[in-house]
Amino acid sequence: MIWKHELRLFLRERAAIPALLLLLALATASVVAGLAETARQRAVIARIQPVQAADVAALADGDNPGDAPYSTYHATWNAPNPLAFAALGQRDIAPYILRVRALGLEAQLYDGETFNPELALPGRFDFAFVLTYLLPMFVIVLLHDLRAREDEAGRSAALQAMSRNAGLLWFRRRAVRGLLLYAMILPPFLVGALVSRVPPGQIVAVSLLALLYLMFWLALATLVERLGWKSAANAGALVAGWLILTLILPTLANLAINSAVPVRQGLELALAHRQKVHAAWEIPRAETLNAFYRTNPRWSGASPPKGFDDKWYFAFHEVADESVAPAARAYQQGLLDRDRLTQRLGWFIPAIGLQARLHRMAETDLSAQLAYQDRIREFHSRLRQFYYGYLFSDRPFTRTDYPKAPKWGDGMGGLPPSR
Repeated sequence: MIWKHELRLFLRERAAIPALLLLLALATASVVAGLAETARQRAVIARIQPVQAADVAALADGDNPGDAPYSTYHATWNAPNPLAFAALGQRDIAPYILRVRALGLEAQLYDGETFNPELALPGRFDFAFVLTYLLPMFVIVLLHDLRAREDEAGRSAALQAMSRNAGLLWFRRRAVRGLLLYAMILPPFLVGALVSRVPPGQIVAVSLLALLYLMFWLALATLVERLGWKSAANAGALVAGWLILTLILPTLANLAINSAVPVRQGLELALAHRQKVHAAWEIPRAETLNAFYRTNPRWSGASPPKGFDDKWYFAFHEVADESVAPAARAYQQGLLDRDRLTQRLGWFIPAIGLQARLHRMAETDLSAQLAYQDRIREFHSRLRQFYYGYLFSDRPFTRTDYPKAPKWGDGMGGLPPSR
């Protein structure tokens, strides 16, 4: 009965119902936007496969085995996880579809850049955005004057005198506000999760994360309240805390991590690869082929090239990949080191920790994007070996051979991230 009384008192407040309805609308809009974006990405992925087949069908017949690997683009894709609608992460800025040829891969991979979204300023409007950045603002609006308002109106002493346990009175009032905020933000996520067929374990995990994050801000509001300041001062202190915890500290952490773990830009790797490819035209062909045969001894008995030859052309592309491979591994390792530091910072900065965990569960984080690149490398290696069987054996490649090429998803394209 007393809880119902507290609920009625709260709902009579001028800001209560508008604030709750606004939070519900924002949470609903974020889920709808996330579902629409993941549906759009799945539709694009579905369209790329018939486009791929049409491109192959349009290729001309020919006996030259070098024409097919040079002209044929092979589609790869990274389908969104069911939970991706709630935390889009890297999917907002990193490619989830990449068409590759059997030529040098590294330049194809690093035409775009990868960065760490957990430490970035707010990005796409999704459920993780609402939870991380907007929910705390509603806590501030509804709790900054919880007790200060009674003190300023001269009712605080009377309330405590009428209550058997003053601490329990203020706890109930905070709990009512916290539960209503949770009741506004959780149902839209649950509906979206059911529509997207998110596994029950992940639904529970996200619900608990949201509750823990809400409890942190409730605790912070309670701590400020205990200082005994006026309501305006409480609001100012909580807004300052929001700015520091959600914007300023993540930005400073980003700068600190980038300074502590310097990483070359991916575009530098792409440029280095292209320079190696261009320089190959000036290197004696025997030197290039010998370097190729050291890592591909099975093809060392191929007939020597005369003039321009596809064997030499594709060999120097692979040699270029091998020459930048150490730098590419160092680049990936540097990004992973930054990601690990981010995960650790999440234990001290709740906004970072919440987003990092949501993106990890949704497989939209940096680690998942790098795992997608690793799967592309594996697929590209299979493509090369397939085409080498024609190139280095001087076998003609005809229209009937196109369907025999490896396809993304044949036992590896749909694998989950390995990191």
